[in-house]
Amino acid sequence: MSVQERIRKLDSQGVSGRKIAQQVGLSRATVAKYLKIDDYSPKPPAARNKARSVLLGFEETIIGWLEEDRNAPRKQRHTAQRVFDRLVDEEGYQGTYSPVQRFVKKHRQSQQGTGDGFMELLWDPGTVQVDFGQADAIIAGERQTVHVLVVSFPFSNMRFAQAYRGETAECVCHGLRTIFEQAGGAPGLMIFDNATGIGRRIRRKIIETKLFGAFKNHYRSEARFCNPDSGHEKGSVENAVGFLRRNIMVPMPVATSMEQLNQLLTERGTRFAAKRHWKKLATSEELFTEDRAALLALPGVRFDPVQYETRKANKYGHVQIAQNTYAAGPQFASRQVTVGLRHETVELLDEQATVIRSFPRVFGQHPETISEPSTVLGLLARKPGGWANSPIRAEFADPVRDWIDTAEAVDRRRFFTALEEASTATGFITAVDAAELLVADGGDPSGPTLGMLARRIAQGTEFEAGIVDLAVYDQLFAPAADAGAPLGNAVPVA
Repeated sequence: MSVQERIRKLDSQGVSGRKIAQQVGLSRATVAKYLKIDDYSPKPPAARNKARSVLLGFEETIIGWLEEDRNAPRKQRHTAQRVFDRLVDEEGYQGTYSPVQRFVKKHRQSQQGTGDGFMELLWDPGTVQVDFGQADAIIAGERQTVHVLVVSFPFSNMRFAQAYRGETAECVCHGLRTIFEQAGGAPGLMIFDNATGIGRRIRRKIIETKLFGAFKNHYRSEARFCNPDSGHEKGSVENAVGFLRRNIMVPMPVATSMEQLNQLLTERGTRFAAKRHWKKLATSEELFTEDRAALLALPGVRFDPVQYETRKANKYGHVQIAQNTYAAGPQFASRQVTVGLRHETVELLDEQATVIRSFPRVFGQHPETISEPSTVLGLLARKPGGWANSPIRAEFADPVRDWIDTAEAVDRRRFFTALEEASTATGFITAVDAAELLVADGGDPSGPTLGMLARRIAQGTEFEAGIVDLAVYDQLFAPAADAGAPLGNAVPVA
């Protein structure tokens, strides 16, 4: 990725392909191949399993231990053998010693170079500083603490903000993409705090997430990280965070969704563009013309801020993601599931990279399994005895719950089969509403009427209460000679 980043950086500066090839030491054909790439968005893993390093997922842990050694006496620092032992005992590592020994050796050799430079305090047009701040807002009637991504252009003092439920790499990349589009271009240089969402600085070493590395390449931007506890190195955005919290978050914003909240933040923030710069004899809006002129052109393809990871579902078809458990469904028990992490949603994909579930992303720790109720209907149809302790029991109103409790096993099977079919066609909530109407009216919710009624509800067709006397249809099938017979006495049709 570093070679590609350098190639695209030189290309954004107008360097010809021939000169780029000379500077990076690659053939012109290779350089041309990289320059033709127009989309660096992450892609789901292919169906075939590729060879993977046994240390995948342990690298950052090893680096953290080795960096902590800098403050330890020389004779009390980690050897490769000690790193291997700790990985086995504390992290569940199941590989051999050799890959650990090679990784430790390579890392120590990489630390023998110089540092990553210093942070300038004077900023050219087109440079941005990025940071998060927290504030409260009322969303859908509930008071919540949101994380506000603030991007400041220190040259003009122009500020942009987007609110999220967390500070993950997906949130940062989505917010930056939105702000780049609002600003009309991508900055050549981004200055960050020592944020763990996209990367962090450990002494002289910068560790970035793969998603943010792809994001930088997509927009041909460069990133720098401040030293820990050095807020003065990005004073513009530090001031912007406090300023925006005091001004656009007071009074406390009220919105129906995060999308509406961000629209409100954008509307409130634009009125400060006419404010005169604290030092320069011009408004931020006037100075921003120089910032905009220095921005890089946006690529023709929007970056997709999603991060894919592979998980193995447990025997219940549940997948562990961070501190929370998501239900893929019983049919995915003990199978490999791909997880697509987005800023607001969690997608679960099967082995063919097809999305099978999509859930609102839960930040923090949620004690219960996050699931879609309809995922267990098929299992209940096969094993109706599990109804009493099923996780969806609380989803039904008392009349329907009582009907299911007293129903025979065969009727329960028919009901959950019908409910699964109706849920597939109209959604679980609509199907349950149809079942409640049928039970309240004395009907049988385990028959085909459930699906028909659910579709009527979904289409907005009103449901007429009362049990229909179907005897009126008998005369339609009666012989012509009996057409005058009273209702209910029609001749049966063979």
